[in-house]
Amino acid sequence: MTLNKSFKGAAFVMLIFLCTLFLFPSTASAARLIVSPTTGAFEVGSTFSIQIFLDTEGESINAFDVKLNFPSGKLQLISPSVGKSIVEIWTGPPQYNNRAGTVRLQGGIPNGITANRGLITELTFRVKQVGSAVLIFSDSSQVLKNDGKATPVLNDTTGGVYQLILPPPGGPIVASETHPDQSLWYSRSDVILRWSNQSNVSGYSYMLSNDPTDIPDNTSEGPKNSVTYTQISDGTHYFHIKKLRGDVWGGVTHFAINVDTKPPAEFSVIISPSERTTSKNPILLFETTDSQSGIDYYEIKVVPLYVVEDDYEGFFIESNTREVLDLELGKYNVIVRAYDKAGNIRESTQGIRVVKPVFQVVRGRGLSIAGLFIIPWTVGFPLILVIIGGLIYAALRIRTWHHEHRDRRGNQDNAHDTLKEKLEELKKRRDVYTKIIILLAFFVPLLIPSSDRVFAQSSQNLPPPVISTISKNISNEDIFYVGGRTANPGGEVILYMQNLQSGEVFSRIVPIEDGNEWFYRHDSFLTSGNYTLWTQQQLGEQISAPSPQTNMNVRTTAIQFGSSRLSLEIVYLMFSILLFLTLVSLIGYIIFHAYHGRKWRKRFIKEVIEAEQALRQGFTTLRKDILAELAIVNQAKLEGTLGEEEEKRKKQLLEDLEHIEKNIGKEIADIEQLDKDL
Repeated sequence: MTLNKSFKGAAFVMLIFLCTLFLFPSTASAARLIVSPTTGAFEVGSTFSIQIFLDTEGESINAFDVKLNFPSGKLQLISPSVGKSIVEIWTGPPQYNNRAGTVRLQGGIPNGITANRGLITELTFRVKQVGSAVLIFSDSSQVLKNDGKATPVLNDTTGGVYQLILPPPGGPIVASETHPDQSLWYSRSDVILRWSNQSNVSGYSYMLSNDPTDIPDNTSEGPKNSVTYTQISDGTHYFHIKKLRGDVWGGVTHFAINVDTKPPAEFSVIISPSERTTSKNPILLFETTDSQSGIDYYEIKVVPLYVVEDDYEGFFIESNTREVLDLELGKYNVIVRAYDKAGNIRESTQGIRVVKPVFQVVRGRGLSIAGLFIIPWTVGFPLILVIIGGLIYAALRIRTWHHEHRDRRGNQDNAHDTLKEKLEELKKRRDVYTKIIILLAFFVPLLIPSSDRVFAQSSQNLPPPVISTISKNISNEDIFYVGGRTANPGGEVILYMQNLQSGEVFSRIVPIEDGNEWFYRHDSFLTSGNYTLWTQQQLGEQISAPSPQTNMNVRTTAIQFGSSRLSLEIVYLMFSILLFLTLVSLIGYIIFHAYHGRKWRKRFIKEVIEAEQALRQGFTTLRKDILAELAIVNQAKLEGTLGEEEEKRKKQLLEDLEHIEKNIGKEIADIEQLDKDL
C-alpha cells in the first residue's frame, strides 16, 4: 500500500515537472543552488565530500532538476547519497557518469518547501590527479515554484573550486632544477631531479610513472641523490622515491612533473566582414586549443605593409579571442600568437586590406569616385547626358565610316590575310624569345659568384637567432617584415638579405627587445625577385654562427616609373572604367542602328506595297488599252478593211500582251515574297 502510494506521488511530481515546465512562461527568479564547501585542498588518493544546498529565498519550491559537471580526469564520484535530504519524492535515482563528468538529480516536494539552506544531497569524490578541479552547475538546471504553473525560479548558482595536491613528503625532499613547480607546465622533456642526501641512508628506491600514488619496489638504486630522465612523453608524470635506512624502508615522496612540448593546434584568423573591406574597424576572430597544458593567452600584432612616415614601433599586445581593430586605408598583416601554459607558441598570419569604396555618396556634395574626386549633383546629370550624346555621335560616325568602306571589303580581306601572316611570324618569334628568357632566368643565378655572399665572423658558443615570423606571399607594393627569438637575451641581431638576381646584399642591425624577442620592418618597398635571408646575434664581442637561410619571393604587382609607382589595382580600375565606357558605347551603337534599321524597314515595306499597287494599276490600264486597240482591229477585220500589215500588228500585240502579263506577274510575286521575308 505504501509503495503504491509512493509510486503515485512520484508519477504526480514527474507529470508536473515534465508537462508544465514548457507550458507556462517564467514570471519569477528567486532560488539559488549552492555547492559547499566552495573551496578546499585535497590530496591525491584521498576522498572528500560536498553538499548541494537549495536556497529558495522566500519562495515555495516543489520540484527541481539539478545537473552538476565535474572534471572526470581529476575526480571520480564514488558515493552519491540520497539519505538525508529535503526531497520527499525522487522522480528517478541519482544519475552520474564518471567518464563524462556529470551528475543529475531530479526530485520534488509535493506540498512545497521554503528553506534558506535545504540539503538536496551529498556527493563523495576520490582525487585522481593533481591540479585544479571546478564543480559547476549546468545552465539546463531547473528549480520550479510551487504555484500550480511550475514556474522556473532558479536565479543563481554557486560552484566549487578545489586544489588537488600530492600527499606531504613521507621520504626525502625532492626538487627539480628543470621543473621546479609541481603545478606548472614546462616545455622541456629532459628532467633533472635531486633529493636531500640524509645520513645513515644506505640507498634509495625510485620510479617514474603516470599514477600519482604508485610506490617504488624494495630494490635499492644506490646512494646517489640525483637522476635524469630524457625525452619523456608529454603529460603529467610522477616521481616516487623512498629511502632505506638500516633494513627499514621509509615513507614515500611523490613529485609531479608536467611536460608539454607541442604548441597549440593550428588555427585561422577570421576577419569580419572580409579580408578586403571598406570598414576601418574590422573584427578579428580566432581561437585554438591545446591538448596538454591548455591555452594561456593570445597576443596580436598589426604590421602595416605600406610606407609610414614615423618609425614603426609595433609590439605584440595581449588579446582575447575577439579584437576590434582601428585601421587607416592600406594593406596590413595581422599576426596572432597563441601561448599554452608551457610557453609553446602557435602563430597564424592573415592579410587584410582597407580600401576606399569605388562609389560613395557624399551627403550634400555629390558622388565620390574611388576617393579621387567628387562629381557634384548639379554637374553629374548634365555630364552623363553629354557623354551619352558623344557616344551617339561616335556611333553615327562609325556607321558612316562602315558604309563608306563596305565596298572595299575585298581589299580589307587581303590586308587581313597579310596581317595574320605577320602576327603568326611575330608569335613564332615571341615563343623563341620566351625560351631564351627562361634559360637566362635559370642560369643567371648560377653565374652569380659565391664571393658576393657576406658572412660575419662567428662564434660557435653563441646560438644563432631563430626566424619565427616573416611576411609571406608579398609583392613589390608590400612592406617586408621579419622577426624571431634568440636563445640568449640582450645584444643585437644582424639581419642579412641578398637579392639572388642582382647579387646585392644589405644588412640591418635589429635591437633585441622583451628579453629575447626581435622584430624588423623594412622602411621601403623591395624590388621584385628572389631573396635569401639569414641572421646572426651579436652579444658584446661575441657573434653567433649564421642561422639557416630562408628563401623569399617578392612578386610584381606594381608598375614603377623611376621613383613613381602605379599599383596594378589602379591599372585595373582604369581598365574597368575604359571597359565600362566601351560597353556603354557598344550598347548605344546597337540601339542606334536598331532604331534606324527599324525605321528603314517600315519605310521600305511601305514603298514595296506602293510599288506593287502601282504595277497592278499600270498593268490593268495597259491591258485595257491593248484590248481596246484589239477590239478596233477586230472590227476592221469584219468590215474587210484590215490589210496584211494590220494583221501583223494584231498578232504582235497579242504576243506583247502575253509577255507583259507574264513578266509583271513574276515581278509582283517577287515583291510579295520580299514583303513576307521582311
